[in-house]
Amino acid sequence: MGIPSGKPFHARHRGRPDRADDRGQAPRGGCRRSAAGLIAALCLLARPAAAESLRLATWDAGLSRRGPGLLLADIETGAPKVAAAVALIAGVRPDVLLLTGFDWDHDGMALAAFAAALKAAGLAYPHRYAPRPNAGMQSGLDLDGNGRTGEPRDAQGYGRFTGQGGMALLSRLQLRAEAARDFSAVLWADLPGNLIDGAGLSPGARAVQRLSSTGHWDVPLVLPSGRDLHLLAFAATPPLFDGPEDRNGRRNRDETAFWLRYLDGALPVPPPLAPFAILGDADIDPVAGEGRRDALVALLADPRLQDLRPAGAKGTATALYGAPLRLDYILPSADLTVTGAGVIWPETGETPPRRALVWVDISLP
Repeated sequence: MGIPSGKPFHARHRGRPDRADDRGQAPRGGCRRSAAGLIAALCLLARPAAAESLRLATWDAGLSRRGPGLLLADIETGAPKVAAAVALIAGVRPDVLLLTGFDWDHDGMALAAFAAALKAAGLAYPHRYAPRPNAGMQSGLDLDGNGRTGEPRDAQGYGRFTGQGGMALLSRLQLRAEAARDFSAVLWADLPGNLIDGAGLSPGARAVQRLSSTGHWDVPLVLPSGRDLHLLAFAATPPLFDGPEDRNGRRNRDETAFWLRYLDGALPVPPPLAPFAILGDADIDPVAGEGRRDALVALLADPRLQDLRPAGAKGTATALYGAPLRLDYILPSADLTVTGAGVIWPETGETPPRRALVWVDISLP
């Protein structure tokens, strides 16, 4: 499907993700937007502009459940929260969408069903990429050192079942899946400059512990010109729910630092060719909340990238966990022309939303 006509500039611009309920009690917080306000924001997004553009978006839409198959059932029955997510995405109309916190299943049934729901709402994504995430992938070892194995924290990434809280990439344009690089199997200890020392891992756990709690991907997107735009996608662990060893805080920092090492050419593979865009859930705010933010601050200031600081009803915040936090990011490479960026909060009735959708428009030649 072709790219919609260009969209105008809409808006310039610690606590935890939905899966925090599985690890500890997250602080309460939220905001309410009137339906009229949301409709007005979406209307602004839909206005035509002179230049054709590509809209990138990322969102943790809360599409994770406590057991396998439950998300698929909710999608097939049109559960209210699923329907609300479909409506918001259909209103924003991204050309490329990274969903984080989306349950993976072996046959991709939940993702196919969600794509079908979006198509019924007028938004077709014929190209999708969602390999098995580290979330819920059991390591076979007692990674958390509590004397038991097979528990959610003994998986390569936290999860009650394989794929809980994974991620998925949907696109109107072709994704060159055969040329994608999936870095999800990279060991934490193999990342240059890592902080694994002091994380409290046994020698056996250290030898198998992967860096990615969910995944790190480099997926080429074929632009209308025939050129590739590399989508560098990830979703990090929250820097919480551990002890004084700060295992999750260290890992969260290194999941973001991975992109610095990749861009530097410090990994055993060549760095990505421009143009590219980093997008996903870093799960850390550059100034507020908990976490080791040095890698994120360095990434946001990197001259090879652009931080547009997209904003919405809560400023640059993309999450509400007791306080507004900026946890989700889209960082286009410096050679790209960005024409707009914003944050859209869902309208969820009586339940305050926890996460907002972030979008960025890139001008195409």
